[in-house]
Amino acid sequence: MIRCVLIDDEPLALELLEAHVSKTDAVQLLKSFTNPIEALQQLEQLQPDVIFSDIQMPELTGVQFSKIVGNKYPLIFTTAYDQYALEGYELDIVDYLLKPISLERFQKAIGKLTARTTAETLVIKSTTPDYIFVKSEYKTLKVNLADIHYIKGMADYVTLVLKDQKIHTLENLKHYEKILPSSQFMRVHKSYIIAMDKIEFIERNRAVILGDYIPVSDTYKKAFFDRVNG
Repeated sequence: MIRCVLIDDEPLALELLEAHVSKTDAVQLLKSFTNPIEALQQLEQLQPDVIFSDIQMPELTGVQFSKIVGNKYPLIFTTAYDQYALEGYELDIVDYLLKPISLERFQKAIGKLTARTTAETLVIKSTTPDYIFVKSEYKTLKVNLADIHYIKGMADYVTLVLKDQKIHTLENLKHYEKILPSSQFMRVHKSYIIAMDKIEFIERNRAVILGDYIPVSDTYKKAFFDRVNG
C-alpha cells in the first residue's frame, strides 16, 4: 500500500486528487493540506511514501517545499503551468502532473513511483548488510538484525531489546527507523520499532514480543494491520 499526502491551496484540486486516490486500490490517503507549512510540520509523524504537491502556493512554492524535504520523501508535482516541468525533473521529482489531472494520468504516476521504489529496493537489498553497529557506553557493538526483537525509545536514550540482552545507546529512534530495513522492521508507536517476524501474537492494539505488550498507536495502526493482514 502506497501512503500519500496531498498538498494544494485550491480545495477543488484537492478534491479531485482525493477522488483519484479513492479509486486507486494501491494508494491510501494519509492527509490533505491546503497549507504546505502545516504539511511540513506533520511529515515526520505521517511518514508518507509519496507527496503530491502543487507548485504555485502563496505560503511556500512546491519547488521551495521540495528543497526543504530533500530526498527524504518522493515527490510528485501538480500544477496548471507546464513551464515548471523542467525544473521539476531537475529536482529529481518522480513525476509532473498537469492540471486538470485525469485518473489515468494519476495512476500512471503511481506506476512510475512503484517502478522507482522497486528499483531502489533491489539496490538496497544488494548492498545492505545483515547487521548494524551500535554505540553503547565506550564500545561499538556489532548487532545482527536477526537478533533484534524490538527497539524502545526513552527520553534520553534508546534500548535495543534482543532475546537475552538489552543494549542502551544515545542514538534516537528516528536513526534506527532510517537505517533498519522496512521489510523487516516497522515503527508502530512514537516510542517503538518492532521486528515483524518476532511478533508472538497480537491482542487488540498491542503486539506481543518476548512477552512484552507493545502498543500500536493510532498513527501507525492502519499501516500495521494492512501489513499483518497482507
